[in-house]
Amino acid sequence: MGLRSEERLRAAEEAVARLRGELRRAGVTLPSLRVDPVTATSEVAVHPLVELGRCNLDTALRLAAVLYGVRR
Repeated sequence: MGLRSEERLRAAEEAVARLRGELRRAGVTLPSLRVDPVTATSEVAVHPLVELGRCNLDTALRLAAVLYGVRR
């Protein structure tokens, strides 16, 4: 049986916190990063979705540079 809705939400919030922390350590801040409230409360969704959100050009370029560095 799957996770209960509270457990799914807690797992999603922990994932967002971990992602936010790792991005911060890499020098990237995604201001709209959050758990999607619609899927977090849905009984249909297996797991809530994580919204990476919108960011400015500087943040997008920093994120691209970090990902490029990891890939190399």
